[in-house]
Amino acid sequence: MKRSLAIALCIAAPALAPALALAATLAELDADASGTLTLEELQVAFPALTPETLQPLDTNADGSLDEAEFTAAVDAGQLVAAE
Repeated sequence: MKRSLAIALCIAAPALAPALALAATLAELDADASGTLTLEELQVAFPALTPETLQPLDTNADGSLDEAEFTAAVDAGQLVAAE
């Protein structure tokens, strides 16, 4: 039983890593702990982001990205961190 669990975790770990990293990034970027990311907060990791490039990502047009919008933008490759 323990061996099966260890094997399952080894197989699942690479698939879970991006989701865990994304959650950590979201929490780290949310400086005011509002649950959403403003342009200024996003620019810490994505300095090329502008109001014009944020607008299509902000699907509910509230001026910031919530978790679903942020995740969708990252998954679609629309937000790429600066190197």
